[in-house]
Amino acid sequence: MALKTRKWDVAEHLKTEEDIADYFAICMEEAGDDAAYIAHVLGDIARARGMTQLAKDTGLGRESLYKALSGEGNPSFATILKVIKALGLKLGATPRTSASSSV
Repeated sequence: MALKTRKWDVAEHLKTEEDIADYFAICMEEAGDDAAYIAHVLGDIARARGMTQLAKDTGLGRESLYKALSGEGNPSFATILKVIKALGLKLGATPRTSASSSV
């Protein structure tokens, strides 16, 4: 008997608001200055919530959202802010704690 596998999809595991907020916060910490990674993470969350609803909530096209949030797109900061707001998330800032960290 052959074992069937499928690609693991984080969107299938983001069930609660807490799951989503924790995932976003952890990924923001890990992302550093990788904007494509952040866009991809928002895409994961958007797929968990429903891309069609996100398109309605942001006023942006569903296909353009898929492209922008794929990690290969290059969404504007305005688009990212619209998506974050529509997903019920918010950005925050905390000071860096390491003296060796630089901007």
